[in-house]
Amino acid sequence: MTKGTTKRMVIMLLFAALVFGGIYGFQQFRNKMIQKAISGKGMPPQAVSTIVAQPSAWQPSIEAVGSLRAASGANLAAEVGGLVTAIHFDSGKTVKAGQLLVELNAGPLKAQLEQLKAAAALARQNYERDSAQLKVQAISRAAVDTDAANLKSAQAQVATQEATIAQKSIRAPFSGKLGIRQIDLGQYLAAGTTIVNLQKLDPMYLDFSVPQGQIDLIHVGDKITVQTSALPGKTFNGIISAIEPQVDTATRNLKIRARIANPKSELLPGLFATAQVDEGGKRQYITLPNSAIAYNSYGSTVYIVKDAGKDKDGKPKLSVEQRFVTTGATRGDQVAVLTGIKAGETVVTTGQLKLHNGAPVFVNNSVPVANNPDPKVGNE
Repeated sequence: MTKGTTKRMVIMLLFAALVFGGIYGFQQFRNKMIQKAISGKGMPPQAVSTIVAQPSAWQPSIEAVGSLRAASGANLAAEVGGLVTAIHFDSGKTVKAGQLLVELNAGPLKAQLEQLKAAAALARQNYERDSAQLKVQAISRAAVDTDAANLKSAQAQVATQEATIAQKSIRAPFSGKLGIRQIDLGQYLAAGTTIVNLQKLDPMYLDFSVPQGQIDLIHVGDKITVQTSALPGKTFNGIISAIEPQVDTATRNLKIRARIANPKSELLPGLFATAQVDEGGKRQYITLPNSAIAYNSYGSTVYIVKDAGKDKDGKPKLSVEQRFVTTGATRGDQVAVLTGIKAGETVVTTGQLKLHNGAPVFVNNSVPVANNPDPKVGNE
């Protein structure tokens, strides 16, 4: 290679390096200017609604839906068959325990009872006469023992007949209110046929279930309040009287029974009712609308509004801080916050989807957020 060729190659390489260096420098300059422009413009503030977190009184309670049943209830029926000869009650009436309700034909049984009583009387006479003769050794002990056995047998037959006759009279097994009569006078009543329904309406029982996570909150003797849609606006007081000693393996729920006074017989068996069991005294919790909480698989979060100083025009700047919280019970539109927030902090209630930690915001509370602890459903 000649000296001239080498010189031209060096000049060409220097020229190429200069061209590529200029291109690289221009790209770096352009990127830097773009970043500077973006950082100078920044993210525009996002509109959010807010609320100031404040403590409020909460009454921890458990609510459950159950079914009402009478303290005692039965479909009354005859143990034996027979012709209805007398009816001593009217539909819907209140009766006392032991009150006679229905009589069946017992004429033949009563006639046979007299025959059995006569046989029992004769057996007694024979026993007493032979017992006197035994004292003077005029009869054997075996004969007297036979007389004693005959007397007991006759007396047993009389008792059996009397019990059979008693089955012909149907009486109220307990005090309560009768339902609608199911039989008529002169009707032949087969054994087991329902005569009338009888319910003891005071007290009433409410059977309901609670999940296994609330077992430690329920105790025998706890007071409850009961409401039913059948009697809107009325509240009944009761007390937990029994707790099932085992958890249902299918539902993992525990069955509870409460005793409710029902002196006016307003509550009826079969009604659905809502039971509320208060757990201890009232407590103070930080309360927020449900819309303020973002529920995620990794935890619940809220956005707290912070003062970020002032802008170039001297106006206050606001930003948000994302914070994890622990939530508790809910009531209506509200949720109790156990940890993560202090009273007096400003919390974002709407607009969280467009926010991130440190994002600038401005407050617009022109549209109120649902925050009712006891919302009611009404017709417009």
